[in-house]
Amino acid sequence: MSGHSKWSTIKHKKAKVDSQRAVVFQKYSRELIVSARLGGPDPAGNFRLRTAIEKAKAAGLPNDNIKRAIEKGAGAGAADNYEELTYEGYAAGGVAVFVEAMTDNRNRTAGDVRSYFTKYNGSLGATGCVGWMFDQKGVITYSEDTDFDKLFEAAINLDAEDVTEDEGQYKVITSVDNFQNVVEGLEKEGLKSETAELTRIPQNTIEVTDEKTADQILKLLDKLEEHDDVQNVYANFDISDEIMQKLEG
Repeated sequence: MSGHSKWSTIKHKKAKVDSQRAVVFQKYSRELIVSARLGGPDPAGNFRLRTAIEKAKAAGLPNDNIKRAIEKGAGAGAADNYEELTYEGYAAGGVAVFVEAMTDNRNRTAGDVRSYFTKYNGSLGATGCVGWMFDQKGVITYSEDTDFDKLFEAAINLDAEDVTEDEGQYKVITSVDNFQNVVEGLEKEGLKSETAELTRIPQNTIEVTDEKTADQILKLLDKLEEHDDVQNVYANFDISDEIMQKLEG
């Protein structure tokens, strides 16, 4: 499980075991359905769908599943009427949490999310209570084998906001509006990304020094991410490697 001092600039990702593959596949399928419904079934003209397909393939979603989801979204099958919602609140220790969900039953999802916050000493808040603490950005990652000088020059020429190195990867940071332009521009330069997604980066982080609080935060995030309707979870905590090792032990 990830979640340590480096977590402050990326969203929490829990390693999925085989028993959870169905949940993971469901999340990618929903994104494919909604992307196809909103922008059409042709990935060449639907950037969101193209990105969703690439992420689904990287996660191991079978091609037949991808095809069926796109057909559902395009109206070829009985598509579920998913809507995109967000939830905001505080975990233990006053840590801000922002949740992106995709659901066909908002009452069910809201009830479940609220119960998780309550169970792990947090509280679900009103819309806007923590959203302002997270900047929505495009993040495009490249392996360390990539020619950094070429990547940096091309990214700056495309008006990317920053190029950083983090844990053996290069990351290109963009505004939301310029995300597609940068992704496609770098591809034209022969620079193949590992991932490309819109994410939320906290403006600042809260250092968690208490082991019990850290445990409650991580359990809340895990519970949220395991929910079928939840697509992404973001939080602004920073936990030391020492505490993480104790919790994982």
